[in-house]
Amino acid sequence: MLESKGSILMIAGVFFFALAFVSNALVPAMMYRDLPEKTAEQLVTANLRYQFEDLARRFPESFEKHIGKAPEEVAAREQWLNEKCAEALRIGRKVYVGEACWHCHSQFVRPVSNESRRWGPVSQSWEYQNELQRPVMFGTRRVGPDLSREGGRRSNDWQAVHLFQPTTLSDGSVMPEYPWFFEGSPDKPNRRGLALLTYLQWLGSWLESYPNYEDYTASALPKGVEPGAVAGEAGPAITEADADVDADEDRGATAADPGADAAAPADQADAPVDEAAADTQPAEPADDTAPQGAVGQDTTGTEPPAAATSEPAAGGT
Repeated sequence: MLESKGSILMIAGVFFFALAFVSNALVPAMMYRDLPEKTAEQLVTANLRYQFEDLARRFPESFEKHIGKAPEEVAAREQWLNEKCAEALRIGRKVYVGEACWHCHSQFVRPVSNESRRWGPVSQSWEYQNELQRPVMFGTRRVGPDLSREGGRRSNDWQAVHLFQPTTLSDGSVMPEYPWFFEGSPDKPNRRGLALLTYLQWLGSWLESYPNYEDYTASALPKGVEPGAVAGEAGPAITEADADVDADEDRGATAADPGADAAAPADQADAPVDEAAADTQPAEPADDTAPQGAVGQDTTGTEPPAAATSEPAAGGT
């Protein structure tokens, strides 16, 4: 029997099927058996409640139409919000599964490839011991990002626009549009749209690191460099740059209005000019707008400098 390749492949196939059954069915069952399974009502945390009430603030008409209006009395209001939030979670999870979101999005942060630095803490078994993870939403691949830490990362209106027309916010996205979750525009989600938004904001809301899941670590400074010294070195450079900009602006203003600097010589046109003193002064760079030979000439008894500019004086032709 073992002499043919077909027999060997059949035995190997049966063996690996049994191995997969044990590793993916029996082992998780053994891991979860001592953990009580939470209901949707028990999954409503303060973080999720904030996002659920935020839906009522951002989409008041849609929320009242499809969810209802909360009672005025405090105790009744709290109970009503918790019940409606749990109901939205159940519906949102069904919508998530029905639209096959799990085909492109995983809900499992693996302990490999520094995934915790990108997605947040590595997933733990207790996170999946609830009715919304039956079956678990591990996913099959990541065409889109992992969503197990999506709650609180972005606002409800961002999520609504992204569902309505993904390319508006993510250029080149291959995610399909879901206009049937809305009544014509992203600011009018329907019942299923509100439920899906609630479900997305639930993902990761149970973690203490919510909503900043990533493990950000400050980069180490070079040896011998103090943080204050590094911050202080940037000051003079900015000051000098500002000074250069101011100087350029002053030179630009002078070039635009030559008559401003020429006003003083015009007032002193009758006074004698000391040619010896004039020869000792450094020559100013010629302005492109000044006529040739204007620099260094004796201005005694000449017309006002305004007439020497390349542009005609006011009222001239």
